[in-house]
Amino acid sequence: MLKIFEFMKPYTGMLLCAVALLLVEAICALVLPGYMADIVNDGVIPGNIPFIWRTGARMIGITLLSVAAAVSMGYFSAKTSTGVANDLREAVFKKVLSFSNAEVNQFATSSLITRTTNDISQIQSTMMMAIRLFIYAPIIGVGGIIRALDRSVSMTWIIAIATIAMVGIMGILYVVALPKFKIVQTLIDRLNLVSRENLSGILIVRAFSTQRFEKKRFDKANKDLAETNLFVDQVFAFMTPVIMLIMNLTTAVIVWVGARQASAFRIDIGDIFAFLQYGMLIIFAFLMVSFMFTLLPRAAVSAQRIREVLETESSIQYRDNILPLPADFKGMVEFKNVSFRYPDAMEGDENVLNNISFTAKPGETTAIIGSTGSGKTSIFKLLLRFYDVTDGAVLLDNIDIRDIDKEELHDKIGYIPQKALLFTGTIRSNLLYADKTASDERIRTAADIAQATEFIENMPDGYDSNVAQGGSNLSGGQRQRLSIARALVKNAPIYLFDDSFSALDVKTDANLRAALKQKTALSTKIIIAQRISSIMDADQIVVIDNGRTVGIGTHSNLMKTCEVYQEIAASQLTDEELMNA
Repeated sequence: MLKIFEFMKPYTGMLLCAVALLLVEAICALVLPGYMADIVNDGVIPGNIPFIWRTGARMIGITLLSVAAAVSMGYFSAKTSTGVANDLREAVFKKVLSFSNAEVNQFATSSLITRTTNDISQIQSTMMMAIRLFIYAPIIGVGGIIRALDRSVSMTWIIAIATIAMVGIMGILYVVALPKFKIVQTLIDRLNLVSRENLSGILIVRAFSTQRFEKKRFDKANKDLAETNLFVDQVFAFMTPVIMLIMNLTTAVIVWVGARQASAFRIDIGDIFAFLQYGMLIIFAFLMVSFMFTLLPRAAVSAQRIREVLETESSIQYRDNILPLPADFKGMVEFKNVSFRYPDAMEGDENVLNNISFTAKPGETTAIIGSTGSGKTSIFKLLLRFYDVTDGAVLLDNIDIRDIDKEELHDKIGYIPQKALLFTGTIRSNLLYADKTASDERIRTAADIAQATEFIENMPDGYDSNVAQGGSNLSGGQRQRLSIARALVKNAPIYLFDDSFSALDVKTDANLRAALKQKTALSTKIIIAQRISSIMDADQIVVIDNGRTVGIGTHSNLMKTCEVYQEIAASQLTDEELMNA
C-alpha cells in the first residue's frame, strides 16, 4: 500500500480539506446528544418551552452545518480518489508500454488488463470510503467514549463489553476471509483470459465446433470465481446480523440499567438518552471499521498486484553512454555472432539463435527464409530490441543498438508485423500512426506502393472510412496492404517485412514488390518469407535452420551450395522452375 500512498501526494490539499470537514461533521455528531439530554432535563421535565425552542434551533443549525460538511467532504474525497485512480492507471499503462516482451509474457495480457481496470477501480472505491471511515470512525468512537463517560461512568462497562465482542468477531472474519481475496483476483485474471481467448478466436472455435468445450471452460472459470465470491459474501453477511444483535442488546441493557439507576435518582433521564445515543455512535464507529475490513483486504491485494507492475524493471536496459546516430545515417544492419535465448526459457533449453552473422546493406533487399520455428521472427525482435541478445551484437551503421536511444532506434525502422493489426478509427488515422505529420500526398503515395489505393477509393468515405477494432471489417489482404502502407508513410531508412505478403495474390504481390523496389531504392529492406518465389530476386538470402545460418547468397548460388535451401525449393517450385533456377 505504501507505493499507492505516493500517488496521494499531489492531492494533499484536498485530503486535508476532507479531513477538516470530517472533523466538523464528527464534532457536530458528538454535540447533538448532549443538547438532546439538556432538552429532556432542562426543558421537557420542568416544562420550559422557550428553552426547548432555543436548544432545538441550535440543534437544527448544527445539523445543517453537519450536512454541509458531509456534502463538501464527499466532493473532496471523490476528487482525491478519482485523481489517484487516474494517475495510477496512467502510471501502470506507461510502465507496461516500457516492458519488453519478456515482462508482458511474465504477467500475461489478461492479467495486465485486470490490474489496469479492476484492481485500480477496487482501490478507488476503497480509498473514497477509507477517507471517511478511517478518520470519521475513530473520532466518533473516541469522542463517543469520552462523552459517554461524562454522562455516566457506571454504565461504561456495557459499551466495553459490546466493543470487545465486536472486535473479536471482526478479527475472526478477517482471518477467514483474507486468503480468499487473493484467490478472487487470480480467478478474475483467469476469467479474463478465457473470455479474451474465446472472443478473439471465435472463428476457430466455430470452425472446429468446440463451443461446448469452450463453454465448459468458461463455466468452470466463472463458477470458481462465483463460489469464492459467494464464500466471502456469506462470511461478511454473517457479520451484519451479529453486529445488529450486539447493537440491540446494548440498547436494551442501557435502557434497563439506566431505568434502574434513574429510579434510584443516580442518573437523569436525559443523560440516559444521551448515553444511549453515544453508545450507538460508538458501536456505529466499529460498524464502519468492520465495513472497511470487507474492503481493505481486497484493496490490499489489488495494491500489491499494481505494485508488482510498477516495480518491475524492463529486462531491456539502456546504457548510460547513449550514442546519437550520425546525421548521414545510412541504415546498414549487421548481426555479429548473435546468439539468443528467451529470458523465460527452462534450464537446459537450447538457444533460439546461435552465432547468426550477416550484413544487410542500404539499397539492397535481404531475405531470410527457413522452416517454421527456425528463429526467423526472433531476428526481427532482436533488431527492434524487443529482447536483448544473449551473445554477440546487433549493429546499425557499426553502432551497437544497446547504445542507441530506443525512440531514435524505432524512428529509423519501418516494421510490418506478421499479423496485420489495425486500430479502431479510420484508414487515415491508421496510416498516420507511423507519422502524425505526414501530408496527404505521402499517405496516398504509401497507399499506391502498397497497392491499397483502389480498394480505399472504392470505399464510401475513402481514406476517412471507418476501421473496426483490429481491422475486422476488412479482408486479410486489405489489412496487410494497409499495414505495409502504414510503415511506408514513415519514409524510414530500414524496412522489416515479417512474412508480410502471405495474404496477397500473386499479381498484387508482384506489383507491390516492383513498386517497393523503385520507391525504396535507398533503404535497407529485410524480408522474412515462406515462399521462395517471392524472394528469388533478393540481393541476398539468409537461410536459417534450427537457429543457425546454413547459407547466405543469391538464389542461384544457394541452389548450388545449400542443401536446406534446395529442399525448400523442391517442396515449393515446379520442375520447370527448378530447371530454370
